[in-house]
Amino acid sequence: MTDISMEKPRSQWADVWSQFKTHKGAVIGLVVFSLLIAFVFIGPLIWTKDPTYINPNAAEMIKGRNKPPSFASPLGTDQLGRDMLARMMKGGQVSIAVGLVAMTISIFLGTLVGVMAGYFKKLDGPLMRMTDLFLALPLLPLLLVMVLLFRDPLSAAFGPEGGTFLLIVTAIGVTSWMQAARVVRGEVLALKEREFVLAARSIGTPSRRMILRHILPNVVSPIMVAATLGIASAIITESALSFLGLGFPPDFPTWGRLLFDGAEYIQQYPQRVIWPGVAISLTVLSVNYIGDGLRDALDPRIRGR
Repeated sequence: MTDISMEKPRSQWADVWSQFKTHKGAVIGLVVFSLLIAFVFIGPLIWTKDPTYINPNAAEMIKGRNKPPSFASPLGTDQLGRDMLARMMKGGQVSIAVGLVAMTISIFLGTLVGVMAGYFKKLDGPLMRMTDLFLALPLLPLLLVMVLLFRDPLSAAFGPEGGTFLLIVTAIGVTSWMQAARVVRGEVLALKEREFVLAARSIGTPSRRMILRHILPNVVSPIMVAATLGIASAIITESALSFLGLGFPPDFPTWGRLLFDGAEYIQQYPQRVIWPGVAISLTVLSVNYIGDGLRDALDPRIRGR
């Protein structure tokens, strides 16, 4: 009599990873994004130059301006003699942090509005009309107005860097939750008619427990996809604000700010614009491909093929 070995059932996340690996673009995006994360967060531990250091000797500072790539400065120097490699690393930290925090705010608001609108029929109309109102607003002019109104008070309260960071991530987060809210609402409306939800409701499960135990776990897929796309959108928005000169202070580098500073020298020193532009493009493309891979991997109809 042969022994039949009982195989341990695979977890859902193992199936998700197995499907994710079949999406070549998503795997390449994950590798590129991981390398960018390592570059901006681990790189400064190896390349320890101060990104804001300006030589106090005026003659030496003038000699060190706009240097081409060399062993001393692999990406050259800027118009004040600051090391571009160090500034690219520091700028990446800020840009990616803005993307992650703004995405968190956006996804939290979008999920909250979407679940409330989809589950409670009385709230559906008012919340969706509010969502339509936000969608109708011209977002870039609205962001510019918010920056102009609140930058000075927040900078006085939290410092120039802290106040600007808080303002930028909040402004981006509260103006980019609408797409996530619409997607989550649609998923919740479909889930409300499923048998397991009707069964839980028939035995008197309260709404709070129903949402936390039955609704939210089943809308993780669109939330995660929206989150990855939200990171890319937030990075682009922050770069646009910095490029317009309304982002972080001049001595606080971000990739958008580096683009703004280098635009004046694009003909003489095109590398000053190329490096931050390539970094922003690679980050956005890699995150978008990761989002595509997650969308396919989290869809059980595709995962089962």
